[in-house]
Amino acid sequence: MTPHNDMTAAMVERFRAGFDRAVGAGVPEPTAMTLATVDNACRPTARTVLLKDMDEQGFVFYTNLESRKGRQLASQADVALVFWWRETAEQVQVEGRVEPVTPEEADAYFATRPRGSQIGAWASKQSFELPKRQELLDRVAHYEKKFSGQQVPRPPHWSGLRVRPRRLEFWYGRESRLHERICFESVDGEWHEVLLYP
Repeated sequence: MTPHNDMTAAMVERFRAGFDRAVGAGVPEPTAMTLATVDNACRPTARTVLLKDMDEQGFVFYTNLESRKGRQLASQADVALVFWWRETAEQVQVEGRVEPVTPEEADAYFATRPRGSQIGAWASKQSFELPKRQELLDRVAHYEKKFSGQQVPRPPHWSGLRVRPRRLEFWYGRESRLHERICFESVDGEWHEVLLYP
């Protein structure tokens, strides 16, 4: 297994600077990132998830662990992420492996979610077939009644995953398609920085 060392301060700062530029430019959802996974037959799947935390250890998102992506990640931990901030012509690509956040981290984040979203995490059998929408609404009503007058606890099947990078590429759009690409790759526990042709 490839070692996954923490990102350097320079890498974290480069990402945060790009994120701040995206926010300043009015990107509608700067935390949106495409998450690509593979199933046991190595068939790829991609969807958009939201970044909820980022530090030197990696990029964190939350999900139903019994969902399609949750099941894929339980068996194939290698993933890729892509941030695309059109308004600033910047892109960040991440390749790495997922690992679970701690229960304490997951509890703390779940507690910040709107109550409706907390109820929804209990009510939704994410990615499984829904015979009719009324069934989902009935499940929402059931859990609203169950947790009436109390805080909603985090479901055991709902938690966070941290993508620990082994490769990180920053792409900056430039004139004449002479884009700037700065790549960081972890080799034998050491980060190496290189420029790439566009």
